[in-house]
Amino acid sequence: MRTILFDTTLEVSRRASQLRSPEVGLTFAGSVQELGLVLTLPPPHDVLIANVTGSTSGWELAEQIRRARFGGKIVAFVDDLAYQGVKHLMQLPRAECLQRPSSSALLDDIIRRIVRPSADHSEQFETSLVLSRGEGFYGIVAKSPAMLEVFARIEKVATRDVNVCIYGESGTGKELIARAIHAASRRRDAPFITLDCTAIPEGLMESHLFGHVRGAFTGAVETREGFFSQAHTGTLFADEICEMSLPLQAKLLRVIQTHEFLKVGGTQPIRTDIRLVTASNKDPRKEVGNGTFREDLYYRIGVVMIEVPPLRARREDIPLLVDHFIRKHAAAYDKPIRGVTRGTMERLMALPWPGNVRQLQNVIEQAVVLTEGKTLTIRDVFADERPSTLPLVQLEPGLLLSEVERRYLIRTLQQVRGNRTAAAKLLGISVRCLQYKLKSYLLPKAIGVIVATFLLSPMCTC
Repeated sequence: MRTILFDTTLEVSRRASQLRSPEVGLTFAGSVQELGLVLTLPPPHDVLIANVTGSTSGWELAEQIRRARFGGKIVAFVDDLAYQGVKHLMQLPRAECLQRPSSSALLDDIIRRIVRPSADHSEQFETSLVLSRGEGFYGIVAKSPAMLEVFARIEKVATRDVNVCIYGESGTGKELIARAIHAASRRRDAPFITLDCTAIPEGLMESHLFGHVRGAFTGAVETREGFFSQAHTGTLFADEICEMSLPLQAKLLRVIQTHEFLKVGGTQPIRTDIRLVTASNKDPRKEVGNGTFREDLYYRIGVVMIEVPPLRARREDIPLLVDHFIRKHAAAYDKPIRGVTRGTMERLMALPWPGNVRQLQNVIEQAVVLTEGKTLTIRDVFADERPSTLPLVQLEPGLLLSEVERRYLIRTLQQVRGNRTAAAKLLGISVRCLQYKLKSYLLPKAIGVIVATFLLSPMCTC
C-alpha cells in the first residue's frame, strides 16, 4: 500500500514512520506545492494523510488534490472541526476530517490502523475513522476536567503492564475504561475477556475462573477452559471484584503471584500471561477496612487505582452524552431526531442522575422510541410524569452531593411506593446496587414500609 504524508510540522510523519509495516511505502510532502507534485507521480497512491495546521489553507490543499484527480482515501487531521477549510476538504470524495487527538496514544492508534494494512485495507481504514469520529477517548464521550484526568491516567498506565483497579458508582462506565486500557496496550490484538463476579454462583466461580477437567465434579462431562485460559496473552476484566468470596480471593492472589493455576480436578500447573483489570462500585480500600476484602490482594490488583467520577460531578459532559445517545438510538430505530430543546437540556443538566450514564442512556433511548417529532421536548422525555420518568426533588443551593443523592433515592422510592425493584429499574441500576446505596446512607431496612406510609403523607417535605 502506498501512502502520502502531507505534514509541515513532521509530527504525524515521525509517528507514521515508526508505526508503519514494511510493506507500506511512505512518500512525504512538506508543502502544498510539493504535495501537488507528489500526487502526479506514478504509480498512484492509496491513502493521503494530511496534518492540517493553522498555516495551511484548506481551500488550497483541496484544490491541489482535486487537480491531481486523486482517487485514494484521505484522512485530514485538524485542530478544530469548525475550521473554515474543513468544508473544502470534506467535499472531496472519500475524505474524512478528524480532530487531532490530544492523547498521543490515541493518535498513534489511529495512524497505526492506517499504515499497518490488514488483508482488507478498506476495513482497516474505516476502523480508524470509527475509533476517532467525535466519540471521545477510545469511545468514552467526555470533555470535563474530571474525565480528562481519567484519560491522562489511562494513557500513562496502558503501555505499562500493571494491574489496574477501577472503582466508581454503578453506571459510570468502568468497563469502557477497562476496554480503553486494553485497546491502548501492547495486548490490544489479544483477547479481552470479561468476568462478572456477581453473575456466577459462588459454587461455580472457581470452575469458571480456572476451568475444570472431565469428571472433576458431578456434571463435569467434558474438560473446559476457564477465563484465565481464554484471556491468555490478553486482558482479563473482573467486574465487581469486591463481591468475590474470601476463599476465592486467596486463590486469585496465588495466581497473580505465581502466574500459574490448576484446573478444578487437574494436577498439572498451567502458566498464564494476562493483564488483570478489576472494577468495583465500592471503594476496595473501605472493603479492606470492613474485613470483606483481603489487604494483600488489594495491593496486588490495585497497583494503579482509577476512580471514575459520577455523572453529577461532571455535568458538562451531559450535553455531549445526550447528543451521542440521540444519534446512536435515532440510527438504531430509524428516527429523524436531531437534538433536544433548550428547556429539556436544562432540566437534564439539573437532575442528580444516581444511575449515572446508564440511567441517562435509558431515558434518552425511551424518548427516542416514543417521540414522533424531530426534536426531543420536555414532554417527550418526561411525558405525563409517568413512573418510568425521573422524579423531581426540591434542592437548596449548597447541599452536599451525597445529600442530593440521598433525597433523590428517597423521592424515587416514594414515587414507586417503596418497590425496590421498580426503583432500581427507574434509576438504571441493579437492586443490589440500590440496597448498597441505601445502606451507605444509613436508611433502615424497613424503608419500603416507611416510604409507603410516612413519605407518602402530606407532611413529608423530602
